[in-house]
Amino acid sequence: MKKKKIKKILTVLVATTLLGGCGSSAASQQTSTEALSENISEEATETTAGGGQTGTVELKVWAEENQLEVVQKMIDSFEENYAGQATFDITLEAMSGADTKKYLLDDVHNGADVFSFPDDQLDSMVAGGALDVVTDEAIKSANLEEAVNASMVNDTLYAYPMTADNGYFLYYDKNYFSPEEVTSLDSILAKCQQGGKKMSMDVTSGWYLYSFFGNTGLEMGLNDDGITNHCNWNATEGNITGVDVAQALLAITQNPGFAAMSDGDFLEGAKNGTVVAGVSGTWNAKTMEEIWGKDYGACKLPTYTCKGQQIQMSSFKGYKMLGVNYYSKNKEWAHKLAAWMTNEENQTLRFNELNVGPANANVASSDAVKQVPAIVAVMEQAQYGTLQRIGNSYWTSCGRFAEKIVAGNPANIPLQELVDELASGISAS
Repeated sequence: MKKKKIKKILTVLVATTLLGGCGSSAASQQTSTEALSENISEEATETTAGGGQTGTVELKVWAEENQLEVVQKMIDSFEENYAGQATFDITLEAMSGADTKKYLLDDVHNGADVFSFPDDQLDSMVAGGALDVVTDEAIKSANLEEAVNASMVNDTLYAYPMTADNGYFLYYDKNYFSPEEVTSLDSILAKCQQGGKKMSMDVTSGWYLYSFFGNTGLEMGLNDDGITNHCNWNATEGNITGVDVAQALLAITQNPGFAAMSDGDFLEGAKNGTVVAGVSGTWNAKTMEEIWGKDYGACKLPTYTCKGQQIQMSSFKGYKMLGVNYYSKNKEWAHKLAAWMTNEENQTLRFNELNVGPANANVASSDAVKQVPAIVAVMEQAQYGTLQRIGNSYWTSCGRFAEKIVAGNPANIPLQELVDELASGISAS
């Protein structure tokens, strides 16, 4: 675990009467201060005979390394807002979102009090008893419905929605394509082939491969055990069968205008001019704007041809959120901090400084957000996407299948056999 500590202690003289002072933009997302004087943890706070509070509220926060500076600003404003109500000792540590679940569940009692994580870790954290329930109903109304739903398990809210941009879409060079041409994968590939250019997509990754199966009527998802998957991507009946999708994928991946590239190769190809369109996410938005400048474009994924039909490409969509450790010794203050860090003001700050898509409904609908093509594109694509709720066996099976497809199925394995193997692997225990 890579850590960077940013430790700040704020000592304040406390009057006998607790002071309020919440900013208007944060009011809708802050938990009630009413319970603070009654319920705040004895380990953190002592009450003097005069009614004032002494002692220190200790909290640990985990955040992505590239966000530490911004998160520290949020912590500073939190301490300033609550000055007079407590003395704070808040430690900020770097933690990759991909690693949050592992390190938290390995040692939940010594984990962070407040931590960021992607929505696909929610079920495991709830099952492990690591998350405290969010009881503030205002959180639900303040944020986008889908971001709220992604933060819930069995209709119970377990986290504070933070971002709504963890998905993928199409980047394209506006100097090369018109807005109409990028609505169809056929037209994109035809234009690339004609000009000796490439469109990039890492179909060997199950994350992107899902795009071709997601809107076909075929089904795949997590079983009730929360570990294994169900999958009928090898179905032989229905409007679209597994073989139909496999044939479409072969046609796409063998097209001279297509390249199965990793994110890094996509960026390099865009820089040297060989790649003029590619599927990726908001994490590359600033780089793409630097490469293509005023010609940088982004939009939802196109349709593709399958069994003579135009099928809208699907996607996995994702959200990031803040959780509060169930075992926090200062649980009430941890909730206050999580609510503060995800309120409208701080989601605006996060957008302005990190260019990430907000979960807050007001910020998401602002004119400033609408001016960022990548964020508009990922939100537009979300209506065709699915939350990533899958077991680990999915990834290996997709990789094996896609590698054979990208290679052109050189062993001439019957396509039904390929999709049978794919579905069997995805469903494996």
